[in-house]
Amino acid sequence: MDQIEPFAEITHQTAVFADGMALDCGRMLRQMAVAYRTYGSLNAERSNAVLICHALTGDQYVAETHPLTGRPGWWANLVGPGLPIDTDRFFVICANVLGGCMGSTGPRSPHDEKPGEPWGHDFPPVTIRDMVRAQKKLVDQLGITQLFAVIGGSMGGMQVLEWAATYPEQVFAAVPIASGAHHSAQNIAYNEVGRQAIFADPDFNDGEYWRSGVIPARGLAVARMVAHITYLSEAALTRKFGRRLRDASSLTLLDDKFEVESYLQYQGSAFVRRFDANSYLSITRAMDFFDLAIDRGGDLSRAFAGTRTRFCLVSFSSDWLFPTKATREVVNALIRGAANVSFVEIMSDKGHDAFLLDEPDFHRTLAGFIAGCAEHRGLPPKETP
Repeated sequence: MDQIEPFAEITHQTAVFADGMALDCGRMLRQMAVAYRTYGSLNAERSNAVLICHALTGDQYVAETHPLTGRPGWWANLVGPGLPIDTDRFFVICANVLGGCMGSTGPRSPHDEKPGEPWGHDFPPVTIRDMVRAQKKLVDQLGITQLFAVIGGSMGGMQVLEWAATYPEQVFAAVPIASGAHHSAQNIAYNEVGRQAIFADPDFNDGEYWRSGVIPARGLAVARMVAHITYLSEAALTRKFGRRLRDASSLTLLDDKFEVESYLQYQGSAFVRRFDANSYLSITRAMDFFDLAIDRGGDLSRAFAGTRTRFCLVSFSSDWLFPTKATREVVNALIRGAANVSFVEIMSDKGHDAFLLDEPDFHRTLAGFIAGCAEHRGLPPKETP
């Protein structure tokens, strides 16, 4: 892979908190910015706000053209006028997570103690709870006392669960998708392989690659390739690529490439043009350390005891990153906590990424749950011309 220049700076819509925020690690951010996007309009009662939490490699550009890639928003098939998360009816918020690289405070942000330098690899370790607390400050600044719904998949689902556990009175409905209450040992192992690939890149330079005006492109691309494999299923890979070669019909030349190899290499090279390596390290560690039961004596149900939040949990049958058993663990904890909970396993062969793709059963499930919650909440129906 040719050396790739650091990605361009972009001005993002941000909320700046001059008082900063204390982190779970015991350190303090003296000033904090949260980059975000909104869609639709907040009603007079401020009761129609939906917070969408993005996954590891996502960002706040959920329903519009991405300013770096020029690609459609990562959930443009679900968020918009007339779609399941209807922006003609709801005020949708999506924020870049703390530790991210699309405008929120993270490794690329100015260092608190070293003027003129970014945090880089010195950025304090953050947790999923830190990310949620930063989102909470944004929601408070927007004047919203209760969110109609918090929705997210994968790492976004972890944030949804943290929101419901930490701020139950401020979440009317919660939709964690393809997620769980903690990472498995296998998930941690895959993340560590990716991190080690970044560390091994000569351009990493102990996390200070910005001093040389380069990025650890090869290492970050390998990390993305490894992670992307976990997002797919064997059936999806076989259907899309099989054992086909890109430029030949048989294994005759050492230089021949399988189509699946070319696909993964494309995913890696595209990723390094929009994501920061230190952010990748920071966020994957936050996912690995997330454990909603650890501070509750190992009893996950204590996280939801007495909650009045309405839950809908979704899993996908071919997802081996967050398999259905991980979702059932949360469902059973919610039941023990006497929560209002529904659960559906969507039959799909698309793997973990199914929540981002065209899955009609998932879309119908989400639309139905939102409609039911809106009726229960007393939100007026969508106006028709």
